[in-house]
This record gives sequence, C-alpha cells and structure tokens, in this order.
Amino acid sequence: MKLIPISLTCLLVLAGCQAVPDRLPQAEPAPAASCYFPINAPTSAESALEASIALKTSVDVLTEWGFTLTSTDTTLGLVSASRERALHGYYDPYDNAYGYGRGMRVFGGLGFGRGSGIGIGMGGGFGGGIGQQPVEVERVSLLVNNDHVRISRDVRRFDHVGDMRESYNASNDDFCQRFQTRFEQAVPMTRSPL
Repeated sequence: MKLIPISLTCLLVLAGCQAVPDRLPQAEPAPAASCYFPINAPTSAESALEASIALKTSVDVLTEWGFTLTSTDTTLGLVSASRERALHGYYDPYDNAYGYGRGMRVFGGLGFGRGSGIGIGMGGGFGGGIGQQPVEVERVSLLVNNDHVRISRDVRRFDHVGDMRESYNASNDDFCQRFQTRFEQAVPMTRSPL
C-alpha cells in the first residue's frame, strides 16, 4: 500500500473547505433613492425636448460646480464629468504597512547563475513623490432617459506616488438632493403655466 503524501492530503482537505460566496459583488453602499428623479414631461411628444433640456441643464450644473466634462453621448443621454482636488495632509493608512517608513520604497535582489556568474541588484527610491500631492478624483455620470435622471458618483483617492489607495461609491443623499435642487432651479420654463 502506497502512502499518500501529506501535501496532497492537506490539499484535499483545503479543497473540501472552500466556501462559495453567497451573493455577487454589489456597489456598497447602494446608491440613494434620490439619485433617480423625474423630469417634467407630461406627454411623450414633449419627452425628447425635455430630455435635451435636462441634458444641457445637467452639463451647466456640473460645470458650475467645477467639474470638467470627460465624455458625452447625446443620443444615449449620457454625461460623464470629473473634478480633482489636492488632499493636503492626507494620511495614507497603507504607507507604513511593511515597515519601510513614510515615502521610502526599496527593491533589491541577489541572483546566482550557472557557472561562475553572480549578480547583485539594488534599487531604491527615497522620498518618492517629492513635489506631488495626494489627490481625490470625483467622477459623476448622468443618464437622462425619457423622463428621469439617474446619477452615479464615485470618489477615488491617490497617494503622492499616484497609487490608488481608496475608492468608494459616493452616490449619497446629500449630493443627489443638492444636484436635484440646483437642477430644478436651473431648468428654463419651456411651457406656460396652465
């Protein structure tokens, strides 16, 4: 009788303990209900006109708030915009995770070749990102579809070296309600009141 190697036994035990996720990945936190709101379109004939006015008004509000348009598709009713700001004094929780110290990155290696060759390599970067600031990039996408506007917003934070350190869904009540209020104030009166 042959003995089963212990590594194969451990592999089989671990394979039996593997868990399957109970749900698919989702945006967390979920977008707020106020990020989906109606525009005034009483008849379907006026719906296309209202959608184009809503699209233009959305662009005006975003540019007023300091966003720069990234891309637009008027046939789909899609607008994407972003803005960034410097994060002065931003503390990166992962900067000192491996004991190298703040702003210090060291990589090196030692290799032995066949025969008489020996290779040594050392590289380092101290104070990486001097003169660069950590930044926060806020991206907003708007979809004007028939008689509704849907807002999607996310925030990403990058450290002084340019590595992304934080990312989260920011489609929250505060932003969406402020946008909706400013949007309704900025919409031109296209119809005379009854």
